[in-house]
Amino acid sequence: MTVTAGPEGPPTPTTARTLTGVESRSVPAAGRDRFLDVLRLLVMGLVVAQHWWLPVLAQNQGMLDAGSVLSTEGGFALTWVSQVMPLIFFVGGAANLISWRAASGRGVTAATWYAKRLRRLAWPVVPLAALWIVASHVLVLGGAPAQPVLVGAGAAGMVLWFLATYVLVVVCTPLLARAQERFGAWAAVGLLAGAVAVDLVRFAGGVEWAGYLNVAFVWLGVHQLGFLYVSGRIRRLHAGLLAGAGALTALTLVAFGPYSVNMTGVFAAETSNVAPPTLVLAGLGVAQIGLALLAREAIGAWADKPGPARLLDRICPQLMTVYLWHMLPISVVAGVVVFGLGIDTPEPMTGLWIVWGVLGLVVLVPLILPLAHWAVRFENPPKVLSGSPGLVQVLAAAALIGGGLLTLTVTGLGLGLGPLLGLLMVLGGVVLTRSPEGRRP
Repeated sequence: MTVTAGPEGPPTPTTARTLTGVESRSVPAAGRDRFLDVLRLLVMGLVVAQHWWLPVLAQNQGMLDAGSVLSTEGGFALTWVSQVMPLIFFVGGAANLISWRAASGRGVTAATWYAKRLRRLAWPVVPLAALWIVASHVLVLGGAPAQPVLVGAGAAGMVLWFLATYVLVVVCTPLLARAQERFGAWAAVGLLAGAVAVDLVRFAGGVEWAGYLNVAFVWLGVHQLGFLYVSGRIRRLHAGLLAGAGALTALTLVAFGPYSVNMTGVFAAETSNVAPPTLVLAGLGVAQIGLALLAREAIGAWADKPGPARLLDRICPQLMTVYLWHMLPISVVAGVVVFGLGIDTPEPMTGLWIVWGVLGLVVLVPLILPLAHWAVRFENPPKVLSGSPGLVQVLAAAALIGGGLLTLTVTGLGLGLGPLLGLLMVLGGVVLTRSPEGRRP
């Protein structure tokens, strides 16, 4: 397999012949792409920071009032920096295309590839959700007030929206890979044009529910830009155009259109561009990707130094575990501070609030990293969950996993039948990815 590197882009795929005799486009294989690793680390750091910093918590007669900095004058400006999830979908697009091309080049079927990706995506949620559900019931049965417990469990469930959406991304990858080979950049343009059409129907036509179609068009659109990156089709000029056009689109629509100025929705989802995603979010994502690619050479030079390289190699394999588990220490620390010490979140956008945020992160990071180091053992599914079912069965598994993750996102990981149902759906979907009795992949 041959890989050539251009001066302005990532390793450029070339055509190679596999051991099966079938020609396929090869992908970068000479180690990890540290540029993508830096983006992963940046996203995770900002996600953890905003989940501590943006909620406004106060104790009120044994209840927990959970507001948001986004409701404060000027608070929206923070969200234009902290909303970096489009970057992780871009990184995911690059990773998925590399994985799919490598697998299909070895003759691996789509069903087998789906099964492996879905297991790695969904299995880590099972122990996480089980722990939260059990702990929530134990706390309430032990005398803790239910409302604060449900707030924490609900916040822990909210982060699963990403995995629910990513199931769709995984299922669409082989189809969009073919679209990339046939149409090139026009595949990404077509998806983002779909986001334009959806917003026109939603805002001009008054069909509010149509906005949720942008869960597909917006996230798949930025995901498709990751395909272009891997294919070496985004040069420096293109990156500049992405940055400029994306920023101009987002700013113009916010200034003159019917859009919120909030780019995230931490405890304020009804006033953001996230639920459902909008063209503004797509514009911001395109701008972020363009800016990141403009800085790629400098980022890569830093990341390839021995110290940063060791840091990235050690931390990046655990970042999804950090994402899934970080709400546990955040909830514990918030509970101790607000209920144990009687300290409410200071007035947002003040000096004391900045100190609150910094001190909180100083306490949280030493808790999150060891927890992730322990919980990373759940990344790999047990050996009994292996092999490959047929395509119909694995697509049914994807639907069950996606539905379960969405249920957990909506209901949280706390009390009642909803969380238990969501957990059972995810677990059932993972089991469906196994090979039927007697079949080998």
